[in-house]
Amino acid sequence: MPVSSSPSRRPRRAIGAIGLVIAVVALSACSAVGVHTDPKNGYLPEGVTEEAHLVENLWIWAWVAALAVGVLVWGLILWCMAAYRRRKDDDGSLPVQLQYNVPLEILYTVVPMLMVGALFYYTQDATTKLQDVSQEPDTTINIAAKQWSWDFNYVDDDVHEAGQMAELDGKEGAEEKLPTLYLPVGERVEFVLTSRDVIHSFWVPAFLEKMDVNPGMVNRFQVTPNQTGTFQGKCAELCGAYHSQMLFNVKVVERDEYDAHMQELEDKGQTGLLDNGLNREEILERDRDLLPEDDAARTSEEN
Repeated sequence: MPVSSSPSRRPRRAIGAIGLVIAVVALSACSAVGVHTDPKNGYLPEGVTEEAHLVENLWIWAWVAALAVGVLVWGLILWCMAAYRRRKDDDGSLPVQLQYNVPLEILYTVVPMLMVGALFYYTQDATTKLQDVSQEPDTTINIAAKQWSWDFNYVDDDVHEAGQMAELDGKEGAEEKLPTLYLPVGERVEFVLTSRDVIHSFWVPAFLEKMDVNPGMVNRFQVTPNQTGTFQGKCAELCGAYHSQMLFNVKVVERDEYDAHMQELEDKGQTGLLDNGLNREEILERDRDLLPEDDAARTSEEN
C-alpha cells in the first residue's frame, strides 16, 4: 500500500519548488549568447542610445512592482500553509465560514485596478517619448525592408546601399557579408521605415527599441547613439521562409568616418535613392539567384 506524504513536509516541498523556479528564471536570464547584459538594468542588453534609459526604467520598475506583488502573494500562501495546516488534535471541523470580508474585497479589487492604471500611465508616457519625432533630426535614413534583407537610403547624402540575404552556412565571417547601416555617434537620427512586400520589424537589440515596417505605411522613430561600436540588427516579425536570415549590422562611428563611408558609396556609383515602389515580382526576380534551386523553381511556378 503506498504511503502518502506527511502533511508537515508539504510546505517544505512548496518552498523548494518556488526556489527552483526562481533559480531557473535567474539562470536563463544569464544565458543570452552574444549579448552583453547587466543585472543593474534588469538583464536587458546594454543600451547604446540616449533614449534607452526610458525602456530600462520602465522595465526595472515594472519588475519591482511585480516582485512586490509576488512576495506578498507567496508570503500569504506560505503563511496559510503554516497557520492552517492539519494538526494532530484537529477534530475535523471546518473553521468559521464568513460570507464576505469588505477589507479583503477592497484589497483584491481596488489595488489591482490602481496598479494596472499606474502601469498603463508609465508605459504610455515612455512610448510617447520614444515615438516623438517632433525634433529636427541631424541625419535621416530610409530603411527599406524586403524579403529577406534591407536597403539603406541615406537621404541627406543622396547615396544608398542595397542589402542581400544573409548566407548562414555555419562558417566564420558570415556577419562581414551582411548589409551594414552606418550611424554618426552623438547625433539624432531619424529612421523612415518602409516595406516593399510584407510586414517586417526593424530591431536593433542594443537600441532597446523596435518598430514594425508595414507595406503601404511609413513609420518613423528617432534615436541618438551615444556609444561607438558594431551592433546586431534583425527582423523581429515572421516574414517568410528565410526570416531568420534577414540580418544586418549597425556601425556607430565618429562623424569623420561616417562622412568617409558616404563618400565611399558615392565613389562606387551608389548615388541617388533606391525606389521604395518596387513590386514583389521585381524583388523576387532580382534576388532569385540567392535562393536554392528548388525554391527558385517553386517561386517561378507560383508566379
